[in-house]
Amino acid sequence: MKDFVDGTAFNAEQGNRARKLFAAVVLAALDDAIADDKKYGNGPEQIARWARSRDGREVLSCAGIDPNERVVSGLMDFVGKGVRTSVALSREESERRNAAQQAEAA
Repeated sequence: MKDFVDGTAFNAEQGNRARKLFAAVVLAALDDAIADDKKYGNGPEQIARWARSRDGREVLSCAGIDPNERVVSGLMDFVGKGVRTSVALSREESERRNAAQQAEAA
């Protein structure tokens, strides 16, 4: 009997890989904007310009992110905080942020 690979599962896996690749491009764009912000003070404007551009909208869409104004302002806020994506995605940073929010709420 011949081995059979489900084409639908293969295509879905390829789609997931492509989304992850484009998500990595979004993270790199955020890191570049954070570096610009530290060097020139214009990071939020840079990420907004990129996100509103044709290429930026295409990359965001391919990453599975709806390129609307709410997303643009969220990207700008993220860049304004100045925390690199690798740090923001780490467990320690998440725990630190949660502890700070709980302390503010108390």
